[in-house]
Amino acid sequence: MSSREVHHGDGVAWLREASLGPEHAVVTSLPDVSELPALGLTQWSRWFVDVVELVCGRVHPDAVAIFYQTDIKHDGRWVDKAHLVHQGADRAGIGCLWHKIVCRTEAGGTTFGRPAYGHWMAFSAALRLSTGSSTPDVLPGTGVMTWARAMPMTAVVGTCRFLLDHTPCRVVVDPFCGHGTMLAAANAHGLDAIGVELSAKRVRKAMRINLEP
Repeated sequence: MSSREVHHGDGVAWLREASLGPEHAVVTSLPDVSELPALGLTQWSRWFVDVVELVCGRVHPDAVAIFYQTDIKHDGRWVDKAHLVHQGADRAGIGCLWHKIVCRTEAGGTTFGRPAYGHWMAFSAALRLSTGSSTPDVLPGTGVMTWARAMPMTAVVGTCRFLLDHTPCRVVVDPFCGHGTMLAAANAHGLDAIGVELSAKRVRKAMRINLEP
């Protein structure tokens, strides 16, 4: 039976101390500027890139780091989180295996505040994928959302299948696990899971949530 640990604490501090091997994949969505209002946009952007660099630097060369991020509009301008993720990955010297788009609304629809798509990206230092292992680059919908800030189920399930089919990773690590959607999906697919969450309320939810495979 797959296992799940959820630690109450700072995900960044936990990552700095963690020992991650080829069996560990880090899969996460980094907090939005709205969740760290004390930083302001400029400081948050620097923090975001620094944390991506930390994640990519801590992942074993044979393992993967996977991010799901949705852009935001701030003061009438778009903040491209995929650009920030790629900056951090470049600084860590880790390459992009794929960068997919998950549609959040039907094509042709208009959204306000956030775009109609999210970025789903995978990085590895040593792992390479053959052309024959390619999968769709644009996913037509999010699937079920377990809560407003959750990683969409299409990306969650797709991540588990990717890890099982193409990597040695059998433990999913989410240092900003929220309600634990990624952890529960990992368990449903036979993968072990480790989460870290600063909110005690969310830790309790992350320990209880269960999903069908």
